Amino acid sequence: MKIKVFCISVIMAVTSICGVSSQNGSKKISLADFVNGAFRQETSAGEMRPLPDGEHYTAKRGGMIVKYSYRTGLAVDTLFSVKNARECTFDSFDDYVISSTGHHILLLRETERIYRRSSRALVYDYDTRRRMVKALNESGKKVMIPTLSPDGRMCAFVEDNNIRLKKFDYDTEIEVTRDGEKNKIINGATDWVYEEEFSTVNLMAWSPDSEYLCFVRFDESEVPEYSMTIYGNSYYPTEENYKYPKAGEKNSVVTLHSYCVETKDIKAIDVPGVVNGYIPYIQFASEPSQLCVMTLNRQQNVFNLYHANPKSGVCKLILKDENKAYIDSDWMQAIRFSKSGFLYVSEKDGYAHIYQYSPTGTLQKQVTSGNWDVTALLGKDEATGTVYYESAEESPLRRAVYSIDTKGKKTRLTASTGTNSLAFSANYMYFVNSFSSATSPSRISVYETKTGKELRVLQDNEALKAKLADYSFAAKEFTTVTIATGEELNAWILKPANFDASKKYPVVMFQYSGPNSQSVLDRFEMGWEYYLAANGYVCVCVDGRGTGARGEAFRKAIYMRMGYLESRDQAAAATALGKLPYVDAKRIAIWGWSFGGYNTLMSMSVGNGVFKAGIAVAPPTDWRYYDSVYTERYMRTPQENTRGYDETSPLKLARDLQGKLLLIHGTADDNVHFKQSIDYAEALVQAGKQFEMQFYRDRNHSIYGGNTRMHLYTRMSEFLFDNL
Repeated sequence: MKIKVFCISVIMAVTSICGVSSQNGSKKISLADFVNGAFRQETSAGEMRPLPDGEHYTAKRGGMIVKYSYRTGLAVDTLFSVKNARECTFDSFDDYVISSTGHHILLLRETERIYRRSSRALVYDYDTRRRMVKALNESGKKVMIPTLSPDGRMCAFVEDNNIRLKKFDYDTEIEVTRDGEKNKIINGATDWVYEEEFSTVNLMAWSPDSEYLCFVRFDESEVPEYSMTIYGNSYYPTEENYKYPKAGEKNSVVTLHSYCVETKDIKAIDVPGVVNGYIPYIQFASEPSQLCVMTLNRQQNVFNLYHANPKSGVCKLILKDENKAYIDSDWMQAIRFSKSGFLYVSEKDGYAHIYQYSPTGTLQKQVTSGNWDVTALLGKDEATGTVYYESAEESPLRRAVYSIDTKGKKTRLTASTGTNSLAFSANYMYFVNSFSSATSPSRISVYETKTGKELRVLQDNEALKAKLADYSFAAKEFTTVTIATGEELNAWILKPANFDASKKYPVVMFQYSGPNSQSVLDRFEMGWEYYLAANGYVCVCVDGRGTGARGEAFRKAIYMRMGYLESRDQAAAATALGKLPYVDAKRIAIWGWSFGGYNTLMSMSVGNGVFKAGIAVAPPTDWRYYDSVYTERYMRTPQENTRGYDETSPLKLARDLQGKLLLIHGTADDNVHFKQSIDYAEALVQAGKQFEMQFYRDRNHSIYGGNTRMHLYTRMSEFLFDNL
């Protein structure tokens, strides 16, 4: 059912979700309920790692690795047990990696997180034939990215920024590189900015015949070093120093190399055009002579795919994709290689769609088409030629999964309306679907792909559903907001459970707003907004221009002035909301974290007083301060785009800020540095702007640990209660 509310300059269409009503229990949602995870859904049914045979998967169960059947869900074997393994000196482990032959299992213990995705751990080798456990490396130090060879007879790993190679058959360890040094040279692993922005920590690749190990070497000697104060519990703080390239500064110099296992020789592979550019991913195709090397120029608008021969060092260009704005590097990581060629997602027709290429890079066909975006390339069944993908074809607010055969016949695999996410078995005979909607917690089931038959339910969150029935809250309503420019923006609205249309309510706007992100999705989330609604606030989330699943033109409209349109869209949406009969236009607040915090500051600076208050958590305050890869993707360098950087800088707009502000940051944020908020605070001081600030000692970008989250959300809640 659609209800249209006509305002002076805006039309808002509110769509209620059919079959869903408010919860009419008597309990009021408390802040502790939210912070302590009372409404946290189970989003997994435990790990399910597909085995190559396609019929089985493995899962860690206590001190064991157990093999299960996809079809029945029954355990069929125990691959490892701390109780039965010989010379096993531990009773638990954190993670594991199984070799292709199954003869060796790597066991990771005492895992130590480094940055967002990287970690190091003590690694042990379990020889399944001898049932023997032994330390992987001779030094006994923690290592990074243990990478097994395709034949299962060797393991490469990174120790102290150098690559070492363990040969299981001979129980020997070989030094592949010797020049690794902290904050100077990294072999095989990645530097901070690659890890953060390309989501990769491992740039080592084995040839299919296990004769060559290829790797990327980072020389970060000339990358500016950032010094972050760690206050700790002693009287004197310490410093953590790491290489962090800001926009326009020098990046690591990356080079590609191949190591021959037999001769122990290392050959440099000359990759064209990579000087001052990036090698985000490397991966072998099916042939040992075809190392697929993916490169981006520094402006990130030219993607080249090469085949590099690890023996000769010769590179051959296979694919070139150019864009007037930028190439989304996530699609590089999603490329699927096979003997029949490869699948690649491009935006060349204005939407993200799948294209089939031959092994030599000849375009064979466009697999998907239409005025909608593919949101994930899930794979291709080589036996049948069927391609599997996730898309926003039904609606930008929803996700469904489809298959498309060699004749172009498309089949929808997911029946439920909302957000679906699939994981296939190795042979595509089975899939696990995780489904949720705005009013239905996750339901995870195993299906047979061919028939679509549900084999069993792994998780239904029935306990959470029963708990929710005791509480009183309204359902989120999905809406589109037409702003003065004519743009229709997707949004949701959450009203108090005892909502009275004759009253005027204060509004809190939730947003993230970052490039290609989406906060308005038909999926289950019960966050802080439900606590605020329980205390008499109308909560609204609006996805402005630059957000995802609405085609290339919509998401790339922000190019070269990131934050300019995003902030104006939030201000325009707030103006529109203020014209609704139940909204108090003089009591509207906005808040956000990270990019959302940045956009809060921007929106309060360009909104002409439409926001009475705002909360910015861990915000970038000038794109010149942020890392090179992310910032330059959307803005190019400050040297190329001075005006764009100036127009989108909260620092330079501090004098224009209107409304009460709470500025929050963790002092050990390695991503958005604390200095960004410190400098912004100084700009406000010099502009004569009063504000409130809350910092958290030695907390990173996520700001958590101990009582921190309760303190954080109590502080934010009380700020709104006092100022709205």
